[in-house]
Order: sequence, then structure tokens, then C-alpha cells
Amino acid sequence: MSKFTVLFFFMIENPSISVVISTYNSVEWLEKTLWSYEHQIFREFEIVIADDGSGQETKDFIDNYRTISSKPIIHVWHEDNGFQKSEILNKALMACTSSYVVMTDGDCIAREDFLQIHYERRSPGYFLSGGYYKLPLDLSQSITKEDIATQKCFDLKWLKKHGLPSSYKNQKLTSGFVQAGVMERLTPTNASWNGHNSSGWLKDLKAVNGFDERMQYGGQDRELGERLFNHGIKSKQIRYSAICLHLDHARGYKNQESIDKNLAIRKADTY
Repeated sequence: MSKFTVLFFFMIENPSISVVISTYNSVEWLEKTLWSYEHQIFREFEIVIADDGSGQETKDFIDNYRTISSKPIIHVWHEDNGFQKSEILNKALMACTSSYVVMTDGDCIAREDFLQIHYERRSPGYFLSGGYYKLPLDLSQSITKEDIATQKCFDLKWLKKHGLPSSYKNQKLTSGFVQAGVMERLTPTNASWNGHNSSGWLKDLKAVNGFDERMQYGGQDRELGERLFNHGIKSKQIRYSAICLHLDHARGYKNQESIDKNLAIRKADTY
């Protein structure tokens, strides 16, 4: 592959949503994530994989996955040169063919109504900001394709049976339509674009020049949200409605140096 590659395969005409999924050398989690999009109630979407320099194993997997997927998949890749997630996300945005973008990570399994919620709640002048439910490592590894297809992995009783500890956060998985609406109205809105579960209009993301490519691990989301707010785009909470399960893994890029750099960039841009 060249230094920057965009591979387009069969397309659906005028998809309503472009789903941008970030990944880096994590085929096991990416497969589970992609499998969850085969079972979405909402069907008119394309998938854009933002690949921050993964090796040949990931490319081979994506090439093979296309042969069984019911959805068009665009693979955007550049060479591995350290943490460049913001840069590859911007390249992925340029590859989107829909006017509306849902953004998530390649370690987040989406519940079957995930895209339906994003589609129904989208509104001019707003972006949608959700959350995730983090699973322990053993449980993350044990979830199968069948568990995703049957949606068992989103059932709280099933999760507890397979080792999920009790927590007040469990209500994210059990909130019905009314309770979710109440909880989201009570949850303070802020300027954070949560990259594992957020969506917005492509024109708005382009208007603020996408992600700041200087930002280090963990800093991109808040900084992008602040610039969207400054541009007049507000946020709506959907963290109790649009549900995704975050699979556990090591995070090697976040350290005090990267945190300090992110804070310095945000502070400088404020003045």
C-alpha cells in the first residue's frame, strides 16, 4: 500500500449515513465491531474504516470481510508513524459519501438500534454525543458472532452470568425509551465529541476543519467539540439510547506528556 490509500468497493446509492470506524492493529475487536453493523435495523449506510497504519493482517482481514459483508466498505489507510488518529480520521471524513457521519471505534460493538437512534435524533445545528458501556477483558474476548447476532451480549442478565460486575452504570443497558429520555435530559450537555459514539453533519465537521492533527491520545474529542460549539453547533445527549459495548484493551499512547500537550493546545486556542 502507498503512504495514503483509500480503497472503494461496491457502493449503495446515496447512503444516509457514513459510519467512520477507527482501528489500529486490532483485528479481533474490529471483526466483532463490524459484525454488529451487519445486524443494524437501519440499513442505508456505508462503512469507512479509518486505519492508523495497521499491518498486513488488518488489510487481509478487511479484504476478506468484504466478501461476506452486506455493506460497502471504504478502507482509508496511511503508514504507521506513531499516533496519528486525528489525521486518519480527517482522511476518512474526506472519503465519506453521505451528508451525515456517525463516528465510533473499532472496539465498540453497536446494539441493533444504534444507527436508528442516530438517524432519528439528527437535527440541523446539533451533533449527537453518546457514551459506551465498558466490558472486562475476559468478557470482551468471550463474546461471539452468535452473541452479537442474537443481541444476547446486550442483555444484562446474560452479561452478569458471564462475569459482568454489578454497577449503577448497568442502567445504561436497561433503560427503556421513557427512562432513557429522562436520563438524557438530566445529563448535562457539554462540548465533547465522544469519538466512540457521536454523530454530526459532514458540512459542520468540514466547516471547523475536522480534527486538530496536533492533538494526542484522548484529546481530540473534547477539542473538536469545543470548536463545534464555537461555530454555533450544539450537542444533544444520547448516551442512554444509542448503546455500544466497549471491548477492553491496553492503551499505550496516553501519558502525562500527551495530556499536558493536549491541554496546552486547547488553552492556546481559547485566547
